Amino acid sequence: MPVADPSSPSRHPLAVGEPARLLAIAGGERIDLSMFFEHVRGVAALLPPGRHAVNLCEDRYRFLVGFCAIALRGQVNLLPPSRAPAVVAEVQRRHERTWCLGDRAPDPLPADWFVLPAELPRLPGETPMLDAAQLVAIGFTSGSTGAPTANPKHWGAFATSTLQNLQALADLWEGMPTVIATVPPQHMYGMEMSVLLPLLAPAALHAGRPFFPQDVAQALAEATAPRLLVTTPVHLKALVESGVALPPLAGIVTATAPLPQALAEAAERRFATQVREVFGSTETCIFARRRTAREQAWTLLPGVRLEPQEEGTLVHAPHLPEAVALADLVELLPEDRFLLRGRRADLLEIAGKRASLGDLTRRLQAVHGVRDAVVVQLDPEPGQTVGRIAALVVAPGCGEAEILHELRAGMDPVFLPRPLRKVEALPRNETGKLPRDAVLALLRGGE
Repeated sequence: MPVADPSSPSRHPLAVGEPARLLAIAGGERIDLSMFFEHVRGVAALLPPGRHAVNLCEDRYRFLVGFCAIALRGQVNLLPPSRAPAVVAEVQRRHERTWCLGDRAPDPLPADWFVLPAELPRLPGETPMLDAAQLVAIGFTSGSTGAPTANPKHWGAFATSTLQNLQALADLWEGMPTVIATVPPQHMYGMEMSVLLPLLAPAALHAGRPFFPQDVAQALAEATAPRLLVTTPVHLKALVESGVALPPLAGIVTATAPLPQALAEAAERRFATQVREVFGSTETCIFARRRTAREQAWTLLPGVRLEPQEEGTLVHAPHLPEAVALADLVELLPEDRFLLRGRRADLLEIAGKRASLGDLTRRLQAVHGVRDAVVVQLDPEPGQTVGRIAALVVAPGCGEAEILHELRAGMDPVFLPRPLRKVEALPRNETGKLPRDAVLALLRGGE
């Protein structure tokens, strides 16, 4: 089956393949490409006027229909970093002539709310096409390192990056995989793996977004083999620890946070498959991959080039109109490989000694009895030039003093977190990331 041709200078179809090819499994129904196009045209005829639409659909197939219908109307999908009312309202405020699309009514309702009908309308016609230069989406960073920022995405660039992603994963299966994802489609990783891959490459999607391990097992059982599980380290850890039995998997893809090598090894043993970690950002989309259970170095996707800078790295890629600067520090290796060396903002220097927040977090997470943890540096207090080191930790059977005692054995005293606060759960978002403002709010709550 063909894939989207990124060399075409002008127009690309909304989806590739023969009319009868399977595109989605939704509510037990198998939806082919022909029916999908009819749904897209039918919904596009109903949509309200405007320039931007906040796409809040939770059912992945309905999100897909809404996404394409919005683009077919010449409007732009806004993909907020969360569905929190304040976040949605801020996205609407920052973009003119904006309305909201959903498949269920949230409480409270956002302004200018439009809900998809229970039965999607169908309208026959020709294959929908979009200009390669059309702006189809604006993705927002998660806010884990500050305020969310907007990143425009064009249809031709999506077609190019999807072909790269397919080349990075296609050796995991034979035939056409079905994608089952635990990540929301509004997140750029979820968009790339569970929306664009089924649209622009030989793949199908499962409409659900399972959360608990048993839900993941059920969704996989409903899917057609070969099955590709798209998830995060947080969800993967829960799956491994749950003991749940999963149907045969062609592979597992993970992103959004660093994947510990021990967890990757455990998942490969437990589910008899390969775990492929991908690396990217909202700004760049995916541009590298690795098999974390067996290697530390990342391999760049075709056509990608990295240019180290003093404060980070410039990413050059075929789908990027210009180089994008990331805060990640890298060490280049032969054969288009590299090692991550953290972020400049994560590097600490206190009393002439150096450490990184990432390494301190890993040390805390490795303490016996700790289920989850994060280490941050607070803003300097009045009269001080260096902020304190603080931490949140999930450790039901351990006391704070006990945790600090074990940390002292392998951590320089100047980097011991003070305060270290126990919480029932870290404020992770839908993709497992930790927005800095939410972490700071929990730390302040213990004062």
